[in-house]
Amino acid sequence: MTPDPIPAILDALRLAERLKFELRHSWTSEGRRESVAEHSYQMALMAVLLHPHLEHPVDLCRTLKLVLVHDLVEAEAGDVVWFSTGEAKDRKAERERAAIARLRELLPPPSGDDVYALWHEFEDGLTAEARFARSLDYLEVQVQHNLAPLETWEPVEYGLAFTKPASASGHDGFLRAFAAALADEAGRKLAAGGVDVAAVRAAAGVTP
Repeated sequence: MTPDPIPAILDALRLAERLKFELRHSWTSEGRRESVAEHSYQMALMAVLLHPHLEHPVDLCRTLKLVLVHDLVEAEAGDVVWFSTGEAKDRKAERERAAIARLRELLPPPSGDDVYALWHEFEDGLTAEARFARSLDYLEVQVQHNLAPLETWEPVEYGLAFTKPASASGHDGFLRAFAAALADEAGRKLAAGGVDVAAVRAAAGVTP
């Protein structure tokens, strides 16, 4: 008799629930830190909204699967700030690979194998859907930063506003335009806060 998959699925959902209170570095417009679950939701919404305008079409359903799975490992491994250094950053990949392997074992087949494959597809970034999802991962961060109070930004993030979103969007004309619009918005926010935007762009190696 085939084992009942429901208990294992419920266990996985209990684990995934941690993403609702695993906090990221990004802040909301209300001045509280964003959760990993909120980041994934916003990425999924962006996928739906940006998908019809892509220069190079992709499978939206598969993209959404990648988006929903890409940060599941943080329920165990936690979130590490992109620009951080030290042991936490050094061991991030190792901890995440171990977490996705445990999740594969926790879930019944074929779900465990599917989630495992989707996570690795996102990490490898070789398929059109994975490239789109990885671009959304960076773009969402800047969308949220632009909404948050400037005082929640770290100084290193001033320059990243002009480089990081664009770095994952070069493969598609619409995504490049979207990243440029976010950079322009960030520039206006920085200027309104008294930051020398020209100096920030120059330090980041970005031409006017």
